[in-house]
Amino acid sequence: MRPRARRKTWMIVLIVFLLLVVVYSGFQVLEPIVFPADRGDNIPAESRIIVRDGVEYYPRQDITVLLMMGIDQPGPAESSGAYNNAGAADMLAVAVFDETKESYTVLTINRDTMTEVPVLGPGGRPAGTAKQQLALAHTYGSGLTDSAENTRNAVSALLYNFPIDYYISVRTDAIAIFNDAVGGVKVTVTDDFSKVDDTIPMGEVTLKGQQAVRYVQSRSGVGDQLNLSRMKRQEQYMQGFVQSVRSASAGWELKAYDKAADYLVTDCSQKVMSNLLSRYGEYTFNGTLTFEGQNVHGGTFMEFYPDENAMDAIILNLLYAPRK
Repeated sequence: MRPRARRKTWMIVLIVFLLLVVVYSGFQVLEPIVFPADRGDNIPAESRIIVRDGVEYYPRQDITVLLMMGIDQPGPAESSGAYNNAGAADMLAVAVFDETKESYTVLTINRDTMTEVPVLGPGGRPAGTAKQQLALAHTYGSGLTDSAENTRNAVSALLYNFPIDYYISVRTDAIAIFNDAVGGVKVTVTDDFSKVDDTIPMGEVTLKGQQAVRYVQSRSGVGDQLNLSRMKRQEQYMQGFVQSVRSASAGWELKAYDKAADYLVTDCSQKVMSNLLSRYGEYTFNGTLTFEGQNVHGGTFMEFYPDENAMDAIILNLLYAPRK
């Protein structure tokens, strides 16, 4: 157990559920982690340089990027048996670990962001792109690795083709497993959940089981029904989760990880996760960022359009460096 890492590590729901499992378990893996030696080999050279006001910006080489996805689908991660599935990525976040500044930042991305999403056709073959909600990138493919990688490609394209080193996706049922493993999570409910779950009253509540799932997942029928509001609830839930971890019984993380393994899809092995936290667990947390923008009713679905100037500033500051 590493108390200092415990105090400093403060991330959104998926990092809490996955990466902190390794921190609190006290694993000590001696094998060195292997990071990509050359970023963007498959990215056209002209896409690697961004020019703003005559200044050239290059992809930073001193950061590691981890994409986290919360998949809107119950049950274990199983193949749909087709080239599409019903599991949208309702929660998307990118953790950026800065080795030069020894700090990390979490960028949360609105699932309703309208962007060019890679489309997979019959047999899972690439079939161009379509402008739609970013969350739908995961619905292409079988729901397993191909869907996760398609989402990674969509997020990478949104971030000016910046390569993403690792990804982790979690099905909704894993939330209840980790929630109950720490004895429940206390939150202050400020939105009316009566249409979704009448066991979640307004005020201070300790969430149990499926209550936790509905609290972080529900949007329709709750408050203003905007994804921005849900993202705020997810962040509040994360803070409550960290508090519960501090008083949880020893060994909770190993039991929870074993139970949740069937609900995860990742290219980041448990050893790699352990090494990530061994390497970055003491880094200073810079906080969370998100793209500001406008929500629009797009007929059947909500659409989110990021403010291009604000998004540009965040991406360049977080992932790129000006040529000196």
